[in-house]
Amino acid sequence: MSLDLANYEQLASEAVRAFWGNRTAARAKQIEAGVLDQGERAGVTGGKNMDGFMVLLLELLRANGLSHAEIHQSRAVLTLPGYFRPTKLWDLIVIYKGELIAAIELKSQVGPSFGNNFNNRTEEAIGTAHDLWVAYREGAFGQQMRPFIGWLMLVEDEPKSRSPVRDASPHFPVFREFQGASYLKRYDVLCQRLVQEQLYTTTALITSPRSAVDSGEYGAMSALTSLNTFVTTFAGHIAMTAARFQRAW
Repeated sequence: MSLDLANYEQLASEAVRAFWGNRTAARAKQIEAGVLDQGERAGVTGGKNMDGFMVLLLELLRANGLSHAEIHQSRAVLTLPGYFRPTKLWDLIVIYKGELIAAIELKSQVGPSFGNNFNNRTEEAIGTAHDLWVAYREGAFGQQMRPFIGWLMLVEDEPKSRSPVRDASPHFPVFREFQGASYLKRYDVLCQRLVQEQLYTTTALITSPRSAVDSGEYGAMSALTSLNTFVTTFAGHIAMTAARFQRAW
């Protein structure tokens, strides 16, 4: 079975340019309106920052045989049942013939503050996945095969995100992987462990500097958390799902 990766590198570069361009446009719009949010929040509240990556995901769905599935992007239809809470809002949900095929979260973080945001993203990612898998185990989605659960994160590549960070743990030592690790390294460890613990099918950590608004430049911290790994795994799941339903029907 051959996979179509949908020229993902070009689409990713376009998504990165759009990410930084949309942040700049949102901030400029708020300045013009005189309602500027504090700090970097002005670039977040525009709500369209990760849309370019959504285009990439949709193209992968089309290219690998599920363009006719129910592809939900509207906020009103993006909730799935949870186990510890009634529902959870996702960024993309794919359903086909009543089966949950995929649920994906698209996140981002830029400087200057990385510490609290890293902790918040970590707790959110772990809790979201654990809640969904317990709901799956308890039959919230009916009798079906395991869906694809993805987490894609773009983090600003800048000195503060690459600088070593010290932690205070007076009673017990932190794991070696985190000792003196930068925030980008911490995100890389997080993404790897989210997959190792089977909380997510795959994850991606995309690094990008602000100058990428013109260049579309992006990178990765490791092969395990690269965009290539994410795209290949997602395309494989979609292609296998399309083939499975084709045989069944």
